[in-house]
Amino acid sequence: MREPYKQSREEKQPFLLSELNQLTKFHFEHCLPYRDMMQKSNQQLTASTIEDVPFLPVQLFKMMDLVSISKEEIFKVLTSSGTTGQQVSKIFLDKETASAQTKALVTLMQPILGTKRLPMIIIDTKSVLKDRKSFSARGAGILGFSNFGRRHFYLFHNDMTVDWEGLNNFLEEHKGEKILLFGFTFMIWKYFYQEAVQRGIHLDMGESILIHGGGWKKLQEEAVSNKKFKDALKSQFGIQSIHNYYGMVEQVGSIFVECSHGHLHTPVYADVIVRDPLSFEPLPYGQQGLIQVLSILPKSYPGHSLLTEDLGTILGEDDCPCGWKGKCFSVAGRIPKAELRGCSDTFAYGKKERE
Repeated sequence: MREPYKQSREEKQPFLLSELNQLTKFHFEHCLPYRDMMQKSNQQLTASTIEDVPFLPVQLFKMMDLVSISKEEIFKVLTSSGTTGQQVSKIFLDKETASAQTKALVTLMQPILGTKRLPMIIIDTKSVLKDRKSFSARGAGILGFSNFGRRHFYLFHNDMTVDWEGLNNFLEEHKGEKILLFGFTFMIWKYFYQEAVQRGIHLDMGESILIHGGGWKKLQEEAVSNKKFKDALKSQFGIQSIHNYYGMVEQVGSIFVECSHGHLHTPVYADVIVRDPLSFEPLPYGQQGLIQVLSILPKSYPGHSLLTEDLGTILGEDDCPCGWKGKCFSVAGRIPKAELRGCSDTFAYGKKERE
């Protein structure tokens, strides 16, 4: 795979557009519901710009099974997180797509983690991986990132309490080594950080690296910003390098990682567009709107171009002080549910009828 953050817009856009157009045609030919939606909304299968690549609202994956492979080719099924009774997305992977996503994750994390596997603390419970053929978003994330570690230690007991004795033994065993920590943002805050504060426990993990993502909505409700999260964990645990990432199970493998300057970045095989929530027209850089994510990885299901439920802002392109190429952007949170229903309804009726 290509190096993730070294291609400028002039090099990246033609490559992405060609790959995305091929995927649109492939899914049109192999996924009947996708074909029906493309035809009803009068979409062009060959886009002339990235902004013209047809998209699906991400919530459609909660309403129907969208798959472009035969039942026999299904290798793994991923499900989004959701509370009891809530509809969840189901994403069907074949071996080719699963392998491509694993390889992509490795290439985009190497600039942060290097090529050497690190002793790893997984801030979760091992029971989340019990079914190897059907994974939740949590399980998929853990499985993907565990490839970067060795001597994996699962921090939580099954009741989500911290295994402090096991943690102390692990830290003693790997004293002086760089340690990789991985977990989901809200769980880190609620079950690890807050328990440490209550118990008066401080640790010094020194040059360790924490990778975390997801769960920001609950933290924002508690007025915990990205900066407050980082400052608190550095103070409590001495973790010096903390990187947030943005991603979703509907495009697993296509994650957008935070650089050393706190900006989320688009790698060479993925992109983001920010659209007006009402007209769906692309917005200029600096204006907040709905995030559309694009990726060349989804081959087994039509997830290569998705309009998300999240609000964000593109901050710039090829000009981040960190030196990484590509768009850099921020995520503000979810759009209100009433507006989301409007998105899927208008898409279902098609562009022509909207006009």
